Amino acid sequence: MAERYYSVDRVAELLGLHVKTVRGYVRDGRLKATRIGRQYRIAAEDLEAFTGRPAPAPARGGLHAETSAIVRVDGIGREEVIRLANTVMAAAGSRPRDGGGPLRVETVYDEERAALTVVILGGLDGAAELLKIVNLLVGEERGA
Repeated sequence: MAERYYSVDRVAELLGLHVKTVRGYVRDGRLKATRIGRQYRIAAEDLEAFTGRPAPAPARGGLHAETSAIVRVDGIGREEVIRLANTVMAAAGSRPRDGGGPLRVETVYDEERAALTVVILGGLDGAAELLKIVNLLVGEERGA
């Protein structure tokens, strides 16, 4: 039988906890996890040991899809960055959690190069919605 592994995001979603809380459990050693690259994976048996109940069966035949998208916006000023980043973060935080799990958004602004990088991690539908919002905002900033 193949062993099932869960991402930290998926465990947080299953347990109704914040991702940072689950990462804290992993760092403290309360929840056993394996580090693969820069991410942790939690085995189903370790999740069961942690919660004291069986790990949930994979939904929809065991398939779960997530994406990571990186958007770079060049030639953008600090005020535009603040507006765009705040709007995208608010949109990600206000999404219903039933559409593929929570979204994570991180932004990095390089003022010297006037370049904004937006990283979106999460479910396909939610990420697609956020990419549309970024596209719309970039178009507005450019006067399109």
